[in-house]
Formats: sequence, structure tokens, C-alpha cells
Amino acid sequence: MKTIKGFVKKYWITALIFAGLVLLYYYIADVKKLNPYLFPATEKIAAAFESNKEVMLTNMFASFKLLIPSVFLSLAIAVVFGTIMGLNKRIREALHPVIYAFSVIPSILLSPFVLLLSPTLFSASIFLVVYNIVWATLFATITGIMTIDKRYLDKAATLELTGVKRFTKVILPAASPSILAGFVNSLRSSFVMLVFAEMYGGGSGMGYFVKKNSELGVFANTWVGFIFMVIVLVIVMQIFEKVKEFIHKYIVKKEDTKLLEAPKSV
Repeated sequence: MKTIKGFVKKYWITALIFAGLVLLYYYIADVKKLNPYLFPATEKIAAAFESNKEVMLTNMFASFKLLIPSVFLSLAIAVVFGTIMGLNKRIREALHPVIYAFSVIPSILLSPFVLLLSPTLFSASIFLVVYNIVWATLFATITGIMTIDKRYLDKAATLELTGVKRFTKVILPAASPSILAGFVNSLRSSFVMLVFAEMYGGGSGMGYFVKKNSELGVFANTWVGFIFMVIVLVIVMQIFEKVKEFIHKYIVKKEDTKLLEAPKSV
């Protein structure tokens, strides 16, 4: 009961906004009937959802097949290079201007060249999504490592932690809040790039589903695909937020406590 009350208290404004949007669409499509071609009646959208749910699930799985490896690849790249740059001032000062210059180039601007030069559409899409995610996570990693509390590093030196142990038990837990914040924020824009890549360089996925139906003029299917995609992406973002909170609460803080409470000599 407390969970339900907490959920309602936290998301009642969000629920009101979505309810308002639904009512607005109902008013435009069913009451005023402003443009039945672009705004099909709600009963047509409901029928389109029923007839396309299996197709949409198939395309959504295709989208995740592209998104998941892109996410893990971008996270690995950002953490490795961010750690090196965060710990080494000379490398950071040498590479930071170059990395910043590349990071301000929109991935959409690169898409025509990537689609033409890549051996497959799948590899092109992977590159574009990784390119879109990696920069925010990289800069967050650098910042997180540069701002680690000196107490952790001093304690690690006292315990003679070096190499992998120093990274896994001190650096990564201490920098994790910053890394995860940058990573989760970059995920939002990665969905935009994912849909774009599927629309113009893919033969499957939700972006492809929406674009195909809009080109065919089947706007009931287009609206259904759009709504389904928004719902799924909101759920995915909430899952990542909960994972971030869990990691920070039960893993990072646990490692912090263990490190700070460890004896001063081995």
C-alpha cells in the first residue's frame, strides 16, 4: 500500500500530463475530426494496436538487438579512456581539445558518410549510436575520477592497493555516481539516434516500422508505433534509473564504507 501511495505521490503530475494529451488527441480526432487522415479516430488506433502488436514486438526486439551492444561498447570505451585521462594529467591536457572537437559534431551530420562507408547497415547503426552515447559518458568519467575524495586514494595507498584492485575497489566505486549520471543522460539522446538510424539505414526496428507506415500513409499504425515506442522507452529509462540508484546505494556506498573502515595496515 505504501508503495502505491509513493508511486501516486511521485508521478501524479506525469499521469495528469499524459491524460491531458490523450484527451487532447480525442478532442482533435474524435470530436472535431480536424484531419481524419493524419489523426485517425481513437477506435482505429486501438484496432491498429491489436493487429500490429506482434509486429511491433518483433521490431522492438530488433531495436534492442542494436541498442544493447551499442550501450555496452560505448560504456566500455568511455570508462577505459575516461579513467586513463582522469588519472593522467598530461594525457588529459593533450587529448581533451581533440575529444571536445569531435564531441560537438552531431552524429546525424556524420550519418550520410557512415552509411556510405560502413560495410553493413547494422555496423553503421552501431557506430552512430555509440558515437552519440560515448561523449557524455566519457566526460562524466573524467570528471568523476578527477573529483574522487582524496581520502579514498590515501586509504588505498595505505592498504597498498595497486593496479586492478585499486581500480575496482577505489576508483570505480568512487567515480560511479558521476559515470552513471552521464551514462543515463546520454541514453536519452541515444534513443533518438537509434530511431534515426533505423529510419534511414535499417530494414527493421521501431524507427523503420514508423517510417514505413508513414510513407504508406497508414497513420493509425504510425501513431501506434510512436505511442508504443514512447511507452517502452519510458520503462527502459526508469529501469536504468533504478539500476543507477541500486548501484549507488548498495554497491558504491558499501565499498566506500569497507574502504574507510579498513585497518590502516595490512
